[in-house]
Amino acid sequence: MKTKTIKPSLDKKIFIKKPKMYKVIFFNDDFTPFSFVEKILVIIFNKTEAEANEIANKIHTDGSAVVGVYIHEIAHTKQAQTLFNARQNGFPLYCDIEPEDSET
Repeated sequence: MKTKTIKPSLDKKIFIKKPKMYKVIFFNDDFTPFSFVEKILVIIFNKTEAEANEIANKIHTDGSAVVGVYIHEIAHTKQAQTLFNARQNGFPLYCDIEPEDSET
């Protein structure tokens, strides 16, 4: 069998655009236990115990906090996992995703 040699074209430049990033935001409520929020932050968002405690305190005092910034698919998955676990445990914990403001 005869093979054909193909030379790649080096005159075209390929630009890879960074994906748009999305913030996952937790909102405070009066019913979801602090310890549950910390556990979600550790298990789903891979935070350390200290980071989870600090973020949970920020959510409690400020009413909301960004818990992570990810590409859309990952942000959406983490939001879905959070809401699923909260509902399974009977808590009204709410989180949302929104585009990150910085355009870099």
